[in-house]
Amino acid sequence: MANLNKVMIIGNVGKEPEMRYTPTGKAVTSFSVAVNSKFGEKETTEWFSVVAWGKLAETSNQYLTKGRQVFVEGRLQTSTWEKDDVKHYKTEVIANQVLFLGKKDSQESSDGDPEDLPF
Repeated sequence: MANLNKVMIIGNVGKEPEMRYTPTGKAVTSFSVAVNSKFGEKETTEWFSVVAWGKLAETSNQYLTKGRQVFVEGRLQTSTWEKDDVKHYKTEVIANQVLFLGKKDSQESSDGDPEDLPF
């Protein structure tokens, strides 16, 4: 039987991305994405924690800013740890692809940078 762990989201970056490096020098960038859904009159926001590695981490850190619309494709990964006899869980999207949607900021013309196009 085949297995599949894949997630695709389109939303807005919640805060400025944070880039760091592993002890071996590999780049890793973390950022959050807010995805809004509307069912009838009720609107909800789901928050996703996203992690990008390597070149994708460097590019994401360079071009993503708070509020910018983004498409993220990747897989879900849940980490568990125990602190003070309490078990904690954190689920993250490990990004395979990040596409920058919309404009970099409101000052930019609609022509934009061709590398920012989502296709």
